[in-house]
Amino acid sequence: MKTLVTGGAGFIGSHLVEQLLAAGHDVTVVDNCSTGRLENIAHLKHHSNLTVHVADISTDDIAPHFAGIDWVFHLAALADIVPSIQMPMPYHQANVNGTIRVLEAARAAKVKRLVYAASSSCYGIPDTYPTPETADMRPMYPYALTKMLGEFYVLHWAKTYGLPAVALRLFNVYGPRSRTSGTYGAVFGVFLAQKLANQSYTVVGDGTQTRDFTYVADVANAFATAADSDVVGVSMNVGSDNTYSVNRLVELLGGPVVYIPKRPGEPDCTFADTSRIKSLLGWKTKVSFEQGVATMLENIEYWRKAPVWTVDSIKDATQDWFKYLGDKK
Repeated sequence: MKTLVTGGAGFIGSHLVEQLLAAGHDVTVVDNCSTGRLENIAHLKHHSNLTVHVADISTDDIAPHFAGIDWVFHLAALADIVPSIQMPMPYHQANVNGTIRVLEAARAAKVKRLVYAASSSCYGIPDTYPTPETADMRPMYPYALTKMLGEFYVLHWAKTYGLPAVALRLFNVYGPRSRTSGTYGAVFGVFLAQKLANQSYTVVGDGTQTRDFTYVADVANAFATAADSDVVGVSMNVGSDNTYSVNRLVELLGGPVVYIPKRPGEPDCTFADTSRIKSLLGWKTKVSFEQGVATMLENIEYWRKAPVWTVDSIKDATQDWFKYLGDKK
């Protein structure tokens, strides 16, 4: 197939590009490199089936890149919680307006499939674990809201215009090439940089909170599997079928710990009910948490230049998090 990956130079996008090329597809990457890095796909740059365009989905003329495309994978987005609280308009521009522009470009090009990277942050603090797709959507901060709105548009375009689209709600994706930039947030990047610097891991709360850590290669496979199906107009959770404590992660990484205050608006647990994607696509994860963490440690040098967060720098960086999300449920 002729495929297009928005955000293809990003963390998940670069792994998806790898898998698509390995499967024999032609791949076009569209990425403005605001959060993605061309270094993530540098090892593929001489591949005869890869084309890369540095372009912004929310402002540039992206329609020409969609000509002749069969499958579109829409992963381009602004991430991180704190910047979305501080600057909600750029998040709306990228994650909502950008998504509409991708949908319209895909519709005009009459693509055969579109798969959208939705976010499990739409659930906020859910009532049920494992959390099914039918759970209430309670976004707690602008990033979650904009990703949810993008999902609504994708499903609406599927219903109204017959665009063959689906949405994958991703849970706590981790793996090699996870982001090293941005305001304090993603636990793996933070911990690995701290390990390289011989600093203590900054564990939020008491570390008993759990996350549905899902390995990036499995997630990329979910995108490819969704594209190579006839399922249309639905959202599907993508998770590991388990949930793991931060303390377990620290145990696997090895090293000292310092505890920092629990953050408002964060659930004590994320845990995907994956019955729908198993039923509709026959998809399930293959990489265990222990295997995934071991692979991260094997590739730890990637985080050598990442910011090394401390208790004080985290406190400064997350002031607005506590200011705007405090005392909210």
